[in-house]
Amino acid sequence: MKILINITLLFYFMSTAGYSAYLFRQKEYLHKSGFYLLGTAFVCHTALIGWAYAKSGIFPIHNLHQILSMSGWALTAFFLAFQQQFRLKVMGVYAAPLALFLMIVSARFPVEPVQINSTFRSFWLIFHVTLIFLSYGAFALACGAGILYLVQENAIKSKKRGFFYRRLPSLELLDNTGYACIITGFTMVTVGLVSGFVYAKWIWGKFWSWDPKEVWSGILWVFYAILLHERLAVGWRGRKSAIMSIIGFAVLLFTFIGVNFLLKGHHGEFTQW
Repeated sequence: MKILINITLLFYFMSTAGYSAYLFRQKEYLHKSGFYLLGTAFVCHTALIGWAYAKSGIFPIHNLHQILSMSGWALTAFFLAFQQQFRLKVMGVYAAPLALFLMIVSARFPVEPVQINSTFRSFWLIFHVTLIFLSYGAFALACGAGILYLVQENAIKSKKRGFFYRRLPSLELLDNTGYACIITGFTMVTVGLVSGFVYAKWIWGKFWSWDPKEVWSGILWVFYAILLHERLAVGWRGRKSAIMSIIGFAVLLFTFIGVNFLLKGHHGEFTQW
């Protein structure tokens, strides 16, 4: 497994280098290199997750090593699908380094043994977790589009325009891209939460138990629901939508990681998924 982890890291690193070179040189072959290298990293990453699943017999999302690895995989999966639809080449400069970072951090955590439980093999758990992670990937890209929007807006307002103005797409395209990521992510997280309720009912006999992660997942859902409502009903676009996308991702990070560390401090151990 160690060799496969290193190979996956290598391809993520080379993809990051390719996309970074594309940002400066703006050559099509550099973009294609970054994209295909990221695709290769994704294939290796999928094999890594499949191997972990085959070895343990349970879906690998039960310690911080596995959770961060799955996050990098989901981000890459959504970006590759997203790239086919929107052709926003510069987003690779954001997605590839973020996936690389997640994998580097994941590799630094030990692969802790997990006590096998038949409930971990549930279809509803796998379906729920996969959709939730993919929705997080969508929200991460929405945050990236928001950051690029603010950078481009600042470049346009500057008299010198400069480096980013010539390399980033129009504000309208960045805004529409962020909106598409949010509405896709919101759809997936909604279906993911519903499937999570079904799983909870099957395992614990109730749909909702007021667990802190459940509560913060609900808060995250409400936040993005309000963002979408305000965009459609009030017309939140442009700068305001970009800022809210970034704030939403901060809420997501707290829901995803911060709550676990709070629970660890209270109970003395890291909470499994």
